[in-house]
Amino acid sequence: MSTRIKRHGLSVGIERYDDEFFLRLKAIGKLSHEDYEIITPMLDSALEGIKKPVLKAIIDGTELEGWEARAAWDDFKLGLKHGRDFEKIAIVGNKKWQEIAGKIGSWFISGDVKFFHSEDEALSWLK
Repeated sequence: MSTRIKRHGLSVGIERYDDEFFLRLKAIGKLSHEDYEIITPMLDSALEGIKKPVLKAIIDGTELEGWEARAAWDDFKLGLKHGRDFEKIAIVGNKKWQEIAGKIGSWFISGDVKFFHSEDEALSWLK
């Protein structure tokens, strides 16, 4: 009898495409409050000291299934805290609710937020 492993969480990285650097976030599974307890201090540390919007980010939500209720609140708080740190955020996804969530999220971000079905289109827009 095998048990099914539930993958979930957020990964954060810095990637370079040509001469541009991007913050890359990948969300997997159904995110929990515990996922945000781990990732929030890492993001806070990475973004500390930013005085004006200078970052571009790509969020890969193609494996995201959603949030637990408390995690959705954590995500909202994180967006409010760091929304002014970003010049552009590209969200790559494959579900209609992700596109809607991106539009709502854009209300709390000082920079531009746009949803894409293709990573190549997202990267072209960020550049």
